Amino acid sequence: MLDFLKQSTDYPPPAFYFKVVFSHTAGLSDTAFQEVSGIGTQMETEDVTEGGENRFIHHLPKGVKHPNLVLKRGIAKTTSPLVLWCRQTLEAGLMLPILPQHIIVFLLNERGIPTRSWSFSNAYPINWEVEAFNSTKNEVAIEKIELSYNYSMRIQ
Repeated sequence: MLDFLKQSTDYPPPAFYFKVVFSHTAGLSDTAFQEVSGIGTQMETEDVTEGGENRFIHHLPKGVKHPNLVLKRGIAKTTSPLVLWCRQTLEAGLMLPILPQHIIVFLLNERGIPTRSWSFSNAYPINWEVEAFNSTKNEVAIEKIELSYNYSMRIQ
C-alpha cells in the first residue's frame, strides 16, 4: 500500500520544474528558461487512393518530423555563452561555421531529480527574437530562441 502512495506522488509530474543542458556548458551557465515548447514527434504520411476502389485511401508512412524546440527566458547578458552561440550562428552571415550542440531537457521532481528527459541532437538556433515591449505592463523583457535539430529521443 505504501509503494502505491509513493508512486502516485510522482505522477503526473509537474511541468514547472525543468532544466535545459547544452553540451558546451554542461548546464553550468545561463541555461535557465521560463518556458520550453516544441517537444514532439509526428509521422508524416502520404495518401494513396486505391485504384478501382474509390472508397479507400491508404495513409502510408513517409517519414518522421519534429517541431522546432523553442526556449523562452529573460534577456541574458551579452557575455552569456548561449547569446554568443546565437550571435555566431545568426549574425555572422554564415561566415563562421554553424556549431550544432546536443541538448537535453530534464523534467524534475520536487527534489530536483529528473523524472523525464528528452535529447535533441545537432541543434542550432534558427530564430532569435525579443518579444514585444509594452509600456502598460510590468513584465520582464523576454527573448525567444528557436532551435532546429536532426532528431530527438525520449530518454526516460
